[in-house]
This record gives sequence, structure tokens and C-alpha cells, in this order.
Amino acid sequence: MSDSTESSWDDQPDAEFVQRVVSIDEADAEQRAESLRTGLQSYELDEEDLALLSGDGAFEDGDGFTGPAPVLAIVGRPNVGKSTLVNRILGRREAVVEDTPGVTRDRVSYPALWNGQRFTVVDTGGWEQDARGMASRVAEQAEIAVELADAVLFVVDATVGATATDEAVVRMLRRTRKPVILAANKVDDERGQLEAAVLWSLGLGEPRSVSALHGRGVADLLDVVIETLPEVSAIAGPVEEGGPRRVALIGRPNVGKSSMLNKLVGSERVIVDNVAGTTRDPVDELVSLGGRMWRFVDTAGIRRRAHQASGADFYAALRTQTALEKAEVAVVLLDASEVLSVQDTKILSTVIEAGRALVIAYNKWDLMEDERRHYLEREIERDLVQMTWAPRVNVSARTGWHAERLVPAMDKALASWDARIPTGRFNAFLGELVAANPHPLRGGKQPRILFGTQASSRPPKFVVFTTGFLDPGYRRFIIRRLRETFGFEGTPIELTMRIREKRSRK
Repeated sequence: MSDSTESSWDDQPDAEFVQRVVSIDEADAEQRAESLRTGLQSYELDEEDLALLSGDGAFEDGDGFTGPAPVLAIVGRPNVGKSTLVNRILGRREAVVEDTPGVTRDRVSYPALWNGQRFTVVDTGGWEQDARGMASRVAEQAEIAVELADAVLFVVDATVGATATDEAVVRMLRRTRKPVILAANKVDDERGQLEAAVLWSLGLGEPRSVSALHGRGVADLLDVVIETLPEVSAIAGPVEEGGPRRVALIGRPNVGKSSMLNKLVGSERVIVDNVAGTTRDPVDELVSLGGRMWRFVDTAGIRRRAHQASGADFYAALRTQTALEKAEVAVVLLDASEVLSVQDTKILSTVIEAGRALVIAYNKWDLMEDERRHYLEREIERDLVQMTWAPRVNVSARTGWHAERLVPAMDKALASWDARIPTGRFNAFLGELVAANPHPLRGGKQPRILFGTQASSRPPKFVVFTTGFLDPGYRRFIIRRLRETFGFEGTPIELTMRIREKRSRK
């Protein structure tokens, strides 16, 4: 791709383009879309395509389920094959796998699906080899994960047998009273089956023999997992459809989440301390803001001693994930007195990956001097250049300064998150966009957009039928123009392609 082509897709907002799309008559737009839909009949379409085109698969709210997916925590000592098993369950390479025990991972939870049942897998990786305190460290990490799980998959290396560390984890699991499935890993033959049978001695029931590396026995293990897990997570709590809009108040430790929630609630409901991570449990609060009720969830970490800091980070990451599961909009609190950190960026990315509406709130803004605010605005524009679509509010968690401005920002983000664009209007938009900025030739051919539709909302997900692959830069350009034309302020947008070929003539 030439630089000139890429830059043409990065043009400034085009008011004339927006006016052309807006001025198209609704009846004309629908007629155009119907003509394009009819033209698709000459292309190879599958059943899913036909359902989408007929409207059967369109406009389904992405948040229309009854509650958060159940959570399965995978625990076990280092090097027993937990991450390999996670990858096998997911059907793709997601968790980091190395021969070195205790490889650190940034991400700890992954969405999974088996026989139509969705669930969340938590990989309790990141343990460090510590000969002096291995058993206690493993038990500590496992306990954090188990606390937020509906069921536990305990992985043991059948070729080694039960160790003292394994027995320490078993004692902890018994105290939690959570359902436990015992997986005997690295079983590749009859001899391995005999080694696995010895694990009955752990007192956790039948050891399920598997080979995470080769896939042996994993399907049977997943059948047991699905039988054990509830349909909806009992940990995150039921989602109250039609009730107050659900807000996840998230951010890195000690950024002021609990102070902000206390100010909004009007009471010292949440423990506040200068020590990062003093909130032990998520706190759901009904908050009256802007003349109506909102359901806020505070997601701070957990108090840990200095040498257990990694456990607190692990816990906070899981809490954030749990809150996002049941939230509709996330308010990400950032510290205006500090530069945007890698952790801040990861939290923002987590919200986008979760498909939740997003509002960015800069805390401690009232403490900034006027001159500093001017330069800070420029820094924010630079740091958040990929998220200029997210509403931003400057607040003070300590005093409640400008807290009321969160309401219009959340309303705007949620309205965009819920938004649905008629098929005729979307195809009129695509027609004008392609006419003004056609996709460049690739290998002598130019991929064409045949038809487009919005498949779902919450967040908005669009599907375009094409004759070839659209460059990532061009897809980003489409999304930018979508925001410019239809708003979508405060919500991630997903755009997927369905590349289809013409039917062969018989």
C-alpha cells in the first residue's frame, strides 16, 4: 500500500460526504439496498448468510443473554500443562506456553464454547518457582482464581503423581466447597492410565485422563465440565434486564475508584485507603445520578502484603473482567497527575475487547493548574489518539467536582452502543463512501463491496459482503466514516467481511 493511498483514507472529517449520505431519501435508500440484496443471489451464500439477509439473524442485541457466562478456573502447580490444556479447550493458541514453569501472562481469562454452551476459562498462570514457599504461593494464586469461579478444573501431572504441593491445593479446594473436576494430564497410553488411577487418592473423585498436548480425552473432559457448570455464573450475579443501566467503574489500583463511588453514593460505603488495592470485594451500588438510578460496580483489587503483589494484580484483573461481564458501560478512571501507563492502556483495551460502551474520566483534574491543563489536553490527544471516539469527563473523586457530567457522557455512549442503522441507510453510506474513496487495486483486481447490514447492536456489529479481502486500513477508514456520519460516540464498532464468489454457471 502506498503512503499516498493510506493518507487518503486518513483524511479529516468530510462534511460534504456526511451531507450527501444524510440527504438521501429513505425510500430511495431502501430501494438501492433491495437491488443490492437481489444481486447477491448470484453469489455463493451459506445458511448463515441467508439468515442474515432475511433478517432472522439481524438486530440481535449482543447483551441479550440472561447473565454472565459461568467461570471455570484451571489450577495446578507449574509445568503440569495448564496453559496447553487452555489452548486445547479454546481450540486456538491463546495462553502462553513455555517449558519454563511460571511464565508470566498479561491476560488471565478467555471466552470458550463447547456444544453450544459458552463459559469463561481462567488460566492461573504466572506462578514463580520458589522452592521455599511454593506450596503456599500456589495455594494463594489458586485461591484467588477459585474465589471468582463457578467450578474448578484441577490439573495434575499423571507421570509425576500427587506431590505435596498438589495436596496443599486440594486442602484449599475442599474449604471453598466449589465443584472440582480432577484432570490427570500427560496420559498417552495404558501405562499412563494406571498412573492416573493412583490420583483417586486425592479424594476428588474420578481422575479424568487427558493429554493436553495431543488432545486425547479432552472432549470427554469438556462434557463433564459443561455438566458441572451452571448456565449462568452465580459469582457475577444475574443480569437485571430492563433495570438501571449497569456501570463498571474500573481503573488501575489506587486511582480513586472507591472514593468516586463513595462520593456518588453519598456515604463511606467502600473502604478507602492510600494503600493500593484495599477493596476486597466488588460492591454493587444503586446510585441516583442525573435524576435516575444507575447500578455501579466498584472493582478495586485486594489488600496483599508486598511480596504478594502479583496476587493482587491477578485478582484485580479477574474482578475487572467479572464487572465487564455484567456491565453495559465502563467508566475508566485515569489519574490526571500521572502519565498514561501501560496498565491504563491495557484496561482501555480490555473494555473495547469486551464490547462495552466506554467513558474516560480523568481524576484529580481540579488539582491541575491552568497552564498544566493546557499541556495535558495536548498529551491526552496524543495518548488516546485511537480512542478519540470515547467521551471524556474531567472529575475529582475526592470532592465530586463535575461528577454530574458523567451522566450525559454515559447516556451518549449507551445510545451509541444501542444504536441500529437501517440496512438501506447503511448501504447508501457504503455506496457514497466507495464512490468517493474506492479500494485500491490488489494484484490487478479491485475488491468490491456487494452489500452490507448491521448484524447486531450492543455493541454495533456490521457485516459487509465483498468479492475480495479489504485491507485493514480501508476497514478502519469505513469505521471512521461510520462514526463521522452516524455518531457512535462511546462505543466500539466491529466490522467483519464475508468474501463470496459468483456461482459457477451450470
